[in-house]
Amino acid sequence: MNFDTMKRYNLKNNLVILFLITLLSITSCSFTTKDFDENSDKDQVLIELITYVIEQGHFDMKEMDDDFSQSVFKDYIKGIDPIKRHFLASDFEEFKAFETQIDDQIKNKNLLFFNLTVERYKKRMEEAKGFYAELLKEPFDFQNEETINTDYDQVDYAKNKKELKQRWREQFKFSTLSTYYDLKEEQAQKIEEGEEVKIKSDKELEAEAREITRESTENYFDTMSDLERRDWFNLYINSFVSQFDPHTNYFAPQDKDRFDISMSGKLEGIGARLQKQRDNVKIIEIISGGPAWSNGELEVGDLIQKVKQEDEEEPVDIRGMRLDDAVDLIKGPKGTQVTLTVKKVDGSTQLISIIRDIVEIEETYAKTSTVERNGELFGVINLPKFYFDMQNYTERNAASDIKKELERLNQVGAEGLVIDLRNNGGGSLSTVVDIAGFFIEKGPIVQVRDAQDNTEVLKDNDADVVWDKPLVILVNELSASASEILAAAMQDYKRAVVIGSKQTYGKGTVQNVVDLNRWMRNNTTFGDMGALKITTQKFYRINGGSTQLKGVESDVAVPDRFSYIDIGERDYENPMPWDKIEPAAYKVWKGYSNLENIISASKERLSSSPQIQMIDDNAQWIKSQREQDVFSLDYEEYKKEMAQVEEMAKKFEGITQYNTNLVFKSLPYEEALMVQDSSLAEKRTRWHESLSKDVYVEEAIHVLQNLNVDENSIKLAARKD
Repeated sequence: MNFDTMKRYNLKNNLVILFLITLLSITSCSFTTKDFDENSDKDQVLIELITYVIEQGHFDMKEMDDDFSQSVFKDYIKGIDPIKRHFLASDFEEFKAFETQIDDQIKNKNLLFFNLTVERYKKRMEEAKGFYAELLKEPFDFQNEETINTDYDQVDYAKNKKELKQRWREQFKFSTLSTYYDLKEEQAQKIEEGEEVKIKSDKELEAEAREITRESTENYFDTMSDLERRDWFNLYINSFVSQFDPHTNYFAPQDKDRFDISMSGKLEGIGARLQKQRDNVKIIEIISGGPAWSNGELEVGDLIQKVKQEDEEEPVDIRGMRLDDAVDLIKGPKGTQVTLTVKKVDGSTQLISIIRDIVEIEETYAKTSTVERNGELFGVINLPKFYFDMQNYTERNAASDIKKELERLNQVGAEGLVIDLRNNGGGSLSTVVDIAGFFIEKGPIVQVRDAQDNTEVLKDNDADVVWDKPLVILVNELSASASEILAAAMQDYKRAVVIGSKQTYGKGTVQNVVDLNRWMRNNTTFGDMGALKITTQKFYRINGGSTQLKGVESDVAVPDRFSYIDIGERDYENPMPWDKIEPAAYKVWKGYSNLENIISASKERLSSSPQIQMIDDNAQWIKSQREQDVFSLDYEEYKKEMAQVEEMAKKFEGITQYNTNLVFKSLPYEEALMVQDSSLAEKRTRWHESLSKDVYVEEAIHVLQNLNVDENSIKLAARKD
């Protein structure tokens, strides 16, 4: 259901899903295998297996007691019915009898509580389906005084079905009111601009808005109907394992595949993004350079109806199939052929055969731009994540790509570098150690401690320095994990100026992804058990301090749109505490002769910047909007609220209209690629335009231009080493 209030409620969790990857060590966990009762069902074995692996390998094993059970209960019930639109108060009271028993049920592989909740949820879902059409049949009255409260944590469960039905009605009315307002405003604007338009009455616009709400609701129920017991069981398992820390998660087999793709930026398939639309699978994007793009027959908007493998005689009809299952049929090993029965945008039906190949998701990878200011050339590298191939580190990864980009920047004569780690949620521990080594001769990069208090110092042992010129690192509140290691190391060495949020995300833990199948003896009964991402270590700066909770404090702290939103590690349940250990032995880089002066000047410059002040004001306004949880369902009141929103939006238009007058360009090798790839050219044009409006990048270039590199000090330090 595409309700605005649901989006508000889920924003915090969605940000973590979208931006926070993890910090992964590629070492293996040395657990021993275990026998399981073949007479148990798969869910029971999975609970036993996950419990066993956590007990064997988690950094900070917690006692599974009644308090633990209550936390699992709270998170699971909230996860299964987040806005309290399905369960009744009587359901909740029935569930609450199990509140302190879940720990015992987990230990005994008892699924009574889980089975009860899922069956009850299905029942309530069917009941809700039964009355939504009725609630959307008659017009809504937008002239009476009525409100909706979207602070679902503070709202009790409905006492009975009548009260529950009323809550659904309020939600439908709110959604319809929002759409009705948009339709009226759109029509008024077209009339004002002199467009020829068939003027619709308020009654017709309300009916149209109600129909949009009905379609949105049907899509919601279609999506929820696709969920199976295994989906709810994954939620239950994650409500359990997340109690140990926020980054210990269970991956079902399909989730593990998606995680691998997100970390490597590669998949084997046809190279198209798909979306479920009612019973159809719709093409929403053709990935540039992929097999579908090269084939040229598939188009955005096409509907895939059937899938035939090259070694099968009959195609499989995927209409009505779960999207995940349909995707599994469409993707496949490199070099194999898949034939799709496709309903084209023009209504015709075609058979399209495509040879699958490795598809690289371009937006995963580092990208580089150059910019000239006052006759000097500078480089900007955007690194979305510290990517690597989970199966083979020697394949394309963030470190190998960054090294190539640095060498190319040296070739074109760039005098300084900005590494943009904003919104970078982390990735591979090995890649960040390698990348940090490109900027120093030798030395420690990060310290890693395990559950037995064994500390390992991960070092750069390569004396070669790929980049010996000025360096600035940009961060924000969503720069996490591996991003924090790189920023912290460069800050401790005084190798770079860190510009950005007051502090970064604050994730100072290391995870291993454990293939659960490896820890089972003779698993011929249960099939693929998936994987567990488990926290096995904590990492520390070379100065001894942890980034856990505290993150990295910027040398030049600047407000941004996330400044007043709770999205850091400290804002989630069950985070590990901050601590510190002994510092590693390292020598500060002596390359800058005026570092402290440049930092002071940057702070002063930004503190008086009208653009930065506007961004700070906007961030505070965003916070106030997020805190609003009671909304009027009266049209005139709603219109007043929207007028205030639009007035504030106009006030902050200067943020997007800001222009640095800097011109950004791709490196020569990429400009050659763009001649052949219009999609890549379009993406880079959008990125360059964004950079030209970015006050933080502008300040980074300003800092680079004023940093003085003292080559004599560098040479002297090298001789002493």
